[in-house]
Amino acid sequence: MNYKAIGIIPARFGSTRFPGKPLCYLNGKTLIQRVWEAAVQSKYLSKVYVATDDARIIEECTRIGASWILTPSELPSGTDRVEYAARFVGQDADYVLNIQGDEPLLRPELLDDLITALANSTADVATPTIRITSLEELLNPTVAKVTLKNDGSALYFSRNIIPFIRGILQEDWLNVHQFWKHIGIYAYRLQSLRRFAALDTSLLEQAESLEQLRLLADGATFQCVETTHELVAVDTPEDAERIRRILTEQS
Repeated sequence: MNYKAIGIIPARFGSTRFPGKPLCYLNGKTLIQRVWEAAVQSKYLSKVYVATDDARIIEECTRIGASWILTPSELPSGTDRVEYAARFVGQDADYVLNIQGDEPLLRPELLDDLITALANSTADVATPTIRITSLEELLNPTVAKVTLKNDGSALYFSRNIIPFIRGILQEDWLNVHQFWKHIGIYAYRLQSLRRFAALDTSLLEQAESLEQLRLLADGATFQCVETTHELVAVDTPEDAERIRRILTEQS
């Protein structure tokens, strides 16, 4: 199938919890290199770009052969950075993927699944979910959760536990309900991406610090695509150490 789809990886140097994380080395390759190398293996993406505001990341892109777009530093979210870059490289695309630059265990098949799901639906966005299997993950506010409608689209995203199970001890919740973790990768229709950037930051987005709530609050439909492949985002130096251990075990 020939989809008119491109991928854009937003990458900032100035992370609050882990400054310079796109350039941290994970068993011989930088984080941004690992994400880019996975993304370019997608069957359906015609081109992959890195969108960044930092000369050091541009230098790394040049070293690894990745195409890049220079973006302003003051953009409020990664998706805003993706939309800015798409103005220059995505005018002819039907689908634009926001591929988070902190997912070194990314598999290209997941990107292809999102494109296929979006193309075969009427949704505005497709995004992956994975089953939550531990109470620790369920209780962790850094883990974004999503609760689903009957058709598999997102009803709401939250850092809190959704839904609340009344009348049952919390330690038993996983035994009576399937909870879902949201993975922050998005396949947008081009018009939906432009719609996102045209909206003001929403109150829900600010409250939860979850950018996808901006478009959800405006009535957009997010088709959720289940994956069984666990991704580990690099948000802290401790996460980077965990990734190094995983990569060592896989080698």
